[in-house]
Amino acid sequence: MENYLRCSEYIDCNHPDVVSLARWLADGAESDHDVAKKCYEWVRDNIRHSWDFRLNPVTCRASDVLRHKTGYCYAKSHLLAALLRASNIPAGLCYQRLSLEGNGAPYCLHGLNAAYLRDYDWYRMDARGNKDGVNAGFDPPRERLAFAVTEKLERDFPEIRPEPLPAVIKALTENHSFLAVYQNLPDMAII
Repeated sequence: MENYLRCSEYIDCNHPDVVSLARWLADGAESDHDVAKKCYEWVRDNIRHSWDFRLNPVTCRASDVLRHKTGYCYAKSHLLAALLRASNIPAGLCYQRLSLEGNGAPYCLHGLNAAYLRDYDWYRMDARGNKDGVNAGFDPPRERLAFAVTEKLERDFPEIRPEPLPAVIKALTENHSFLAVYQNLPDMAII
């Protein structure tokens, strides 16, 4: 589990602002379930999705997502992982491959999280942010993700990664506007 509790360059769970928010969210919580739910709902509801709101700057590092209050799904998952890790809850990153428009190519990755909760084992959650047609929630053991995999070339990757995929880091660090990221969303080839 130690890999899922480590601070790193993009999941900077030791950043003072991340630690402060994690402590505030955990205050009064009675279980890891309560802490995870508070962290999840805070990120989902307080960090605006860059594409939905057409917001810059492009963020990647958890502390930058927190500072600017915006991020693509991947960046939001970095912040949620950092908050959970700062609360001593093992957390990782998960990905789905989805049709961008819902009807075939082009495809892109979608980022979400998994946390290890004592009463449930690993539980996936999606803090992307709700909107018309998207209603993700925290309801262990039932998953309430933002998107379902419905097409032949879409995938729900089962791996729980301790660090972001290099393609995600590249998309978020080499593109300098929300539009440029959208035009260069990462994808993973299906073999």
